[in-house]
Amino acid sequence: MTATLPNGQSSLLMQMTQRLALSDAQFRRICQLIYQRAGIVLADHKRDMVYNRLVRRLRQLGLDDFGRYLAILEANQDNAEWQAFINSLTTNLTAFFREAHHFPTLAEHAKRRQGEYRVWCAAASTGEEPYSIAITLADTLGTAPGRWKVFASDIDTEVLNKAQNGVYRQDELKTLSQQQLQHYFMRGTGPHNGLVRVRQELANYVDFTPVNLLDKNYNVPGPFDAIFCRNVMIYFDKTTQQEILRRFVPLLKPDGLLFAGHSENFSNLVREFSLRGQTVYALSKDKS
Repeated sequence: MTATLPNGQSSLLMQMTQRLALSDAQFRRICQLIYQRAGIVLADHKRDMVYNRLVRRLRQLGLDDFGRYLAILEANQDNAEWQAFINSLTTNLTAFFREAHHFPTLAEHAKRRQGEYRVWCAAASTGEEPYSIAITLADTLGTAPGRWKVFASDIDTEVLNKAQNGVYRQDELKTLSQQQLQHYFMRGTGPHNGLVRVRQELANYVDFTPVNLLDKNYNVPGPFDAIFCRNVMIYFDKTTQQEILRRFVPLLKPDGLLFAGHSENFSNLVREFSLRGQTVYALSKDKS
């Protein structure tokens, strides 16, 4: 005996289970649009990833055709759906104290500098990286007012909201010492058991704001002593990388540091930067 569903529920079930068609032309157009909007280069082997991420967005909007979705985007360049499109196609792999060799370098650099030490984390994702920077600076410089500040940005507004909330699973903080856990996080209890939240005393030193690295001008209060731009340039082509690096130059103080990801190489891209250590670049004092 088989159960029958009302027509409305039956059509909804079909929409949720039926694989939608994504034509070659539609995939190429999606690649063009995300490149124009965010500078992200999507290779052919990313097609399944693009489908899986965007099809969820189509389901949410009640759409059953990629062509209709693209038409909605292209009908209005200021449509709020553009942000959801970008959010869907950005990749956010991060962890506390990822690429750990950078943080002792940051600490040593901060000790030698005068005045307020300012860092821009240009790909903040869900917050693990800017909070790792903040913990390093708090451990190194203390928490006196005006001693240091972290500015964190990302193109993806959804991950920025999570970063601002500052709530993480406790098992995500395995790279922190017990002292750091106690100083900078509060443990959840009851229904929040297993979760931790960044203490407000630390969060006060981190400001979050959305920034698209393709923008001609960045809404960040430079100049900075250091910029972290790790594991984001790999999604851009060489021309876009050079343009972004050139925009970083006036935002760094003399002898400021630029931290790159482990698979990124900025050597010979922009002459103002020279390799200082393992994926760490320095801005020459005369910027020449």
